[in-house]
Amino acid sequence: MTTENKFHEFLTSENAALVFVDHQVALYSGVRDTSLLELKHNVAALARAARVLGLPTVVTTTAADSMWGPLVPELAEALPRDLEVIDRSTVNAWHDSRVRDRIKATGRKKLIFTGISLEVCASLPAIAATAEGYDAYVALDASGTFSDAKREAGLVRLQQSGVIVSDYATLMVEILADNAAPEAGELYGALDMPFATLVGQISAAYTK
Repeated sequence: MTTENKFHEFLTSENAALVFVDHQVALYSGVRDTSLLELKHNVAALARAARVLGLPTVVTTTAADSMWGPLVPELAEALPRDLEVIDRSTVNAWHDSRVRDRIKATGRKKLIFTGISLEVCASLPAIAATAEGYDAYVALDASGTFSDAKREAGLVRLQQSGVIVSDYATLMVEILADNAAPEAGELYGALDMPFATLVGQISAAYTK
């Protein structure tokens, strides 16, 4: 009898895809549960790391021309120039057939979601994807919301729904798997983790 399930099966560059939901200027203006500078840093770093690892990436916005505005510049600059952003009207991104079809077309079973807000834009499509048999993850520190209470409520619902919660760097390093991989240096550079930079400086000093 096997105990293998989504909680034990690791992310790889062959089984994972990344979904950015509603990282829009007006929504960012309401974020209160984390530092905007840190959030923007993490979101852009996640996008750059995904490019290094070759992960399929889907990006969607809501009412970009009327309510919530364009993507935040930090994310827009980190994405491939030819990547099409799907603008929709549905609250739950999974309920838009274009978004759902784009995700399904990646052929990936494990989906990493990130969004503003955490409890709606990231959580609702992650929960819906889980209901359809996908393994859904949410990058907590690359998502944000409008109060601490909303953050806590979102986390409880994700836990209740079987969605895996982690942080952006851990998810990408899990996919890297081996620090001897040729892309390791580029990946850590993309992740731009302050402690990793410090470790690199210390290591360089010891090798002189």
